[in-house]
Amino acid sequence: MLGTMAGIWISLFLVIFGGIMLVGVAIGKSSADTAVKVEKKSILYFDLSGTIQERYQKQPFFELLQSFNNQAPTLEDMLRALDEAADDDKIEGLFIKCSGSSMGGMASREELIEAINIFKESGKWVTAYADNYAQGDYLVASTADSLFLNPVGAVDIHGVGGMAPFYKGLLDKLGVKMQIIKVGTFKSAVEPYILTSMSEPARLQMQQYCDTLWSYTAETIAGNRGIPVDSIRALAPQMIFTRQADTFVADGLVDGLKYARQADDYLRELTGIDKDKDLRLVSPADYLASKSKALNFGTEKDHIAIYYAVGEIVDEGSEGIVGATVPGEIIELADNEHVRGMVLRVNSPGGSAFASEQIWEALQYFKSKGKPLYVSMGDYAASGGYYISCGADTIFADRTTITGSIGVFGMIPDLSGLVTDKLGINFSTVETNANAVGLSTVEPMTPSQHAAMQRSVENIYELFTSRVAEGRGMPVDSVKAIAEGRVWIGSRALELGLVDYLGSLGAAVETMADELDMDAEDVVRYPGGEEKLWEKLLRESGNMDVFASEFDEETMRNLQFIKRLRSMNPMQARMEDIVLK
Repeated sequence: MLGTMAGIWISLFLVIFGGIMLVGVAIGKSSADTAVKVEKKSILYFDLSGTIQERYQKQPFFELLQSFNNQAPTLEDMLRALDEAADDDKIEGLFIKCSGSSMGGMASREELIEAINIFKESGKWVTAYADNYAQGDYLVASTADSLFLNPVGAVDIHGVGGMAPFYKGLLDKLGVKMQIIKVGTFKSAVEPYILTSMSEPARLQMQQYCDTLWSYTAETIAGNRGIPVDSIRALAPQMIFTRQADTFVADGLVDGLKYARQADDYLRELTGIDKDKDLRLVSPADYLASKSKALNFGTEKDHIAIYYAVGEIVDEGSEGIVGATVPGEIIELADNEHVRGMVLRVNSPGGSAFASEQIWEALQYFKSKGKPLYVSMGDYAASGGYYISCGADTIFADRTTITGSIGVFGMIPDLSGLVTDKLGINFSTVETNANAVGLSTVEPMTPSQHAAMQRSVENIYELFTSRVAEGRGMPVDSVKAIAEGRVWIGSRALELGLVDYLGSLGAAVETMADELDMDAEDVVRYPGGEEKLWEKLLRESGNMDVFASEFDEETMRNLQFIKRLRSMNPMQARMEDIVLK
């Protein structure tokens, strides 16, 4: 019997080992077979569809299943590819295919537009095509020298609006009451849990930054297309996506109407490719892979570190900006003799106040080594995202970055309505003194507990505002006057002294390179974002559609909301959830 069992286990081991070897060989062969060789007359190709992330982010298994079909390039890859391709004589130009992409915020598109315009300055052309242009894609596509639309397609220009979900009705049905402690009149991140609609302060600040984002959108489109900005504003309320396609040509929004094959023929003419030959379209990821030796020189050379702090700030876990791991990685960079300086790229609505403080302290350690620390703000650098930014030597933000939200709140659920009233579960407590068992989620806080939690939130707020005052060289009272949890747009944040310059990540890197007398190309990006083997297999699999279809966007949003309630640190420095359209 023992011999048989040993044989089974040995056989199983050999099967597993052999399987792993076969998979490795298959992936290696696939990589070798599909290795990109950029030829003459190639075209850099941006497929604006699906969700475009700041950079590759590791995802939990089920979220990976839901998004594995998303082949959209990352913003990081597009910016790097444009910069590299501008001086590459094998790349003739850029082709942007617009199919309804989703980005985290307006600042991502702002940086992409800036990079495309710099690419055009090298003398290369840009062409865009879509069956239908969503407003965000059209904003980017308006940079094109030639902009084409399907003869039965449409352009959508509708202005800017925001939508925030409110969960109080759901919580009431469940018998759950959220107990809120906060500092800041405008700290509206708690409102979805205690109200059914926006408060007036929240509506006021949201209206103000929506107006600013719309001004940027209308002015950019008007400037790129040579159309009066008032004409663009007049189109917004008309639901122009319902109009005939030829009217978009007449209005100057597009240059012509073409079917996809005709657009391909146009690209063949531009590049001198015969009509019976395939276009040489190269995606950002493939293009960068073909030049990996030039772009990734390793860390055994003096360089500027670009550290990406992307996502919500959490105490622990594998997603977002993790307080348990990020400080250690920053300290390693501080102690690395080859790291001359760091640009912290922040794209975060905030999160755990505790984790934000730990990251802030690690960044101060980095500065103590005599190395310059810059911050480049992306779509969001608000609340905890601003907390970790405020101590930098220099802060860059895009004009459309959403930042500020300097405030703190605590949120503790009272589940007694669900557990006791609905489920019939009761609890008895024996204590040696008041609060011996601590805060409970199955009964409401006592007045003394609520007062203690309010004191704690106020202490954190005092620490937060003092960090900002110290980092920005401002009196604490001046910080508090623009704090109160209020959200500011990047251009206004510059006027208030919350940031130093309006500029992209590239601008921040170039400025630091000048300060250090280095080449702006001498950068290394942290942390590593490589896919694991199983992630690569899932993404390359072609038979997982049935699983992905079970997790639509709304379902995933609801699951993430429930997950956040379960894992959220009681003390939060984060802004509200808003979907801008």
